[in-house]
Amino acid sequence: MPKLFDSRDSAYRAPFGAVEEGTEVLFRLCLPRSPHCSAARLCMEPDGEQTRSFGMFWAGMEGEDHEWWDCRYTPETAGLYWYWFELETDEGSRRLARRADGQADCRMGTDIQPAWQLTCYEKDFVTPDWLAGGILYQIFPDRFAVSGEPKEGVPSDRVLRNDWGGQPVWKPDEQGRVLNNDYFGGDLLGIERRLDRLKELGVTCLYLNPVFEAHSNHRYDTADYERVDPLLGTEEDFRSLARTAARLGIRLLLDGVFSHTGADSRYFNRKQRYDSPGAYNTLCSPYARWYTFTRWPDRYASWWGFDTLPEVNKREPSYLQYINGRDGIARRWLREGASGWRLDVADELPDEFLDALRCAVKEEEPDALLLGEVWEDASNKQSYGHRRRYLLGRQLDTVMNYPFRNAVLDFLTGGDSVELINLVMNIVENYPPQTLRLLMNSLSTHDTERALTVLAGEPAGRHGRAWQAGRELTVGQRERGLCLMKLASALQFCLPGVPCIYYGDEAGMEGYRDPFNRGCYPWGQEEESLLCWYRQLGKLRRHCSVLVEGRFVPLLSPPETLCFLREEEDGSQLLCAVNRGETEHTVFLPDRWRNTAVSLGGGRIEEQVLHLPPLDCALAVLSYE
Repeated sequence: MPKLFDSRDSAYRAPFGAVEEGTEVLFRLCLPRSPHCSAARLCMEPDGEQTRSFGMFWAGMEGEDHEWWDCRYTPETAGLYWYWFELETDEGSRRLARRADGQADCRMGTDIQPAWQLTCYEKDFVTPDWLAGGILYQIFPDRFAVSGEPKEGVPSDRVLRNDWGGQPVWKPDEQGRVLNNDYFGGDLLGIERRLDRLKELGVTCLYLNPVFEAHSNHRYDTADYERVDPLLGTEEDFRSLARTAARLGIRLLLDGVFSHTGADSRYFNRKQRYDSPGAYNTLCSPYARWYTFTRWPDRYASWWGFDTLPEVNKREPSYLQYINGRDGIARRWLREGASGWRLDVADELPDEFLDALRCAVKEEEPDALLLGEVWEDASNKQSYGHRRRYLLGRQLDTVMNYPFRNAVLDFLTGGDSVELINLVMNIVENYPPQTLRLLMNSLSTHDTERALTVLAGEPAGRHGRAWQAGRELTVGQRERGLCLMKLASALQFCLPGVPCIYYGDEAGMEGYRDPFNRGCYPWGQEEESLLCWYRQLGKLRRHCSVLVEGRFVPLLSPPETLCFLREEEDGSQLLCAVNRGETEHTVFLPDRWRNTAVSLGGGRIEEQVLHLPPLDCALAVLSYE
């Protein structure tokens, strides 16, 4: 039976997905004859504006008992457009409202019901080509690799560890504080000396957690944006890392923490570590306007209430100039060899700041990357009372893709494959294609539990750090978890966007929440089978052009399996199928896949049937012939 409407089917809405401003969009309904529809209307509501109705035209029959109605609409300006359909029938007014799968439900009356989203982006919106089809690798600098080279100017109040691989300090001190001041000594030269190993994984871009001077091991409490943290090395070490990486075809993405600074910084200077006066020392400080005091000096706005992280007024002209000016921080580190910025808590950076940052970065280096930390669907995100316009062409190039991470891990731990497909299709439908191809697809990050622990361990739930500190996977859990990690990474590497390996995931690292997810890389103790699997995925990705911008096409499969294609316009395809279940499953494939050899995984294709063993997968490629 025909569908009433399906926003993901070009027979009903064309073109599919987000569109450039000025693009004509065709909308078509296929309605049953029995209610005798006498009028159909497209209702279009530009975000924050009044709804307008457009009459649809009768466009012919579909068989003997269905009929087509259609109309065309052209969004002229960038923004979000919400739409639905209203019908007049012999049975009264009806409304077609959106289902989770993009199809339509017919409902009585015309009260507000779920609407479809049409994203319209600016005509000149371009994103860097160099990341498309690549592989990101996230490094927490203190915990990746130690060069052993001596350092100068390291503050004396840091606790330097000599037990690489030991558990990070998590217990509060006598005052109940967790200082995050234990360091294992990972540094920039250590990273540089491991670049060949990262090249073997197929890595094309390193995302470094903060490298600027700060007085915690995570370095999200910036003390000086102009200086590399002395325990990580020098500015010349950074330039050397950038040069060596570039020779290997690897770029550097820096973490920009611009919503707050550290209280122990040259700008605030609460501990008076710095000679120059900070905002805490005197209101005559050049940085005093950066902060909001309710009672100087001890009461001030801070990030999520942490008084060690005073919040910055991002609209303050002197701060805007400091970060985004001609000689500002954003440009300076691009000149030193960085290829872009990952923006911490992007939803706490106002539009004025993001607009200025994009202008500065793109003027300095047109193909530099701007990637934002956004945990939800970034196309329709609301923060601080208004809709954000991250992805419309004047702010971010792309974002961290937490929705995919959550969906993949949920599916592999017992969730519904239909829900995963719907979530992926929502992102594919809502995001501009130039953003979609660069999505940062992670399974773990410094802010989340390690994927291996999520897949095989007991859920942390509300358990505190003491419980988390004492938990490791059993032998049986780990064996199962490693199988699931292969399935998760197969999905991660084949879904739209760019896979981002969190350092050590490929080596089988475990860990619950911060700080247990930030352990030391286990050099010489890697899980070799998993590491080999990641290298194979990297090789496949390097040689498979369909993973750059290929269309995502879900295939019908049993509930415990997930099967989809990536498809190029020339007909080239990649098949990705995983079976999270305990029994073998079969999937019927299109005829052209008959007896195709599987490139990776234990699955096999016999005639048109894909056989998937339990806890296994199949990746296969068909090139255009």
